[in-house]
Amino acid sequence: MIPNRRVLVGLVLAWLASGCAVPIAHLYPPSPGEPTVPVWVVRHAWHTGLIVRRADVPAGVWPTRDDLPGSAYLEVGWGDRNFYQAPEGTLWLALRAALWPTDSVLHVVAFEAPPEHFFAGSDLVEVALSTRGFQRLAAFVADAHATDDRGGAVGLGPGRYGASRFYLGRERYLLTTCNVWTARALRAAGLAITPAWALTATNVMFQVRRAAGSRAE
Repeated sequence: MIPNRRVLVGLVLAWLASGCAVPIAHLYPPSPGEPTVPVWVVRHAWHTGLIVRRADVPAGVWPTRDDLPGSAYLEVGWGDRNFYQAPEGTLWLALRAALWPTDSVLHVVAFEAPPEHFFAGSDLVEVALSTRGFQRLAAFVADAHATDDRGGAVGLGPGRYGASRFYLGRERYLLTTCNVWTARALRAAGLAITPAWALTATNVMFQVRRAAGSRAE
């Protein structure tokens, strides 16, 4: 193998190994007897989202928490602005999102019924986080919001279903895709997840189930 190729392979392997698929000890799993905070990961075909209880997110942490009041749960998804907000995805939008740095958006959905009822028929996994782990996840989501001069979220109109809205994201969409973003949020909470591998919704759900299952063993 030529030296330059060896270096390139080493860099790729190092990138894939980043995020080490072992839990972060002081965050996950919760200690025996420690109070836990539930979160859910839901799959929508090619896309994944995070669900939290609205009351678990302290006031002022998420710029969007109080925009949809009176709900028990919030689902948050992240993705390419043009593709996510389009009435119907097209091949051109998908290629544009994959090949060029583009704006990102967050999709926030508020609902009252338990997640297993609201998303009946969807692939859904519940994970019990430590309090510290949930705080890290909440901070990760908060940091994903672009904000205006007053620190408020930048609204982009109604969302795709239910009581929902789109908000401008801070990061660009390219190497970070919707599923990688979900995995990064869960990694921030301490789960044994490798975001670099989470290119598909199938892989995200596999890694989440494996990480949650390791706690029960």
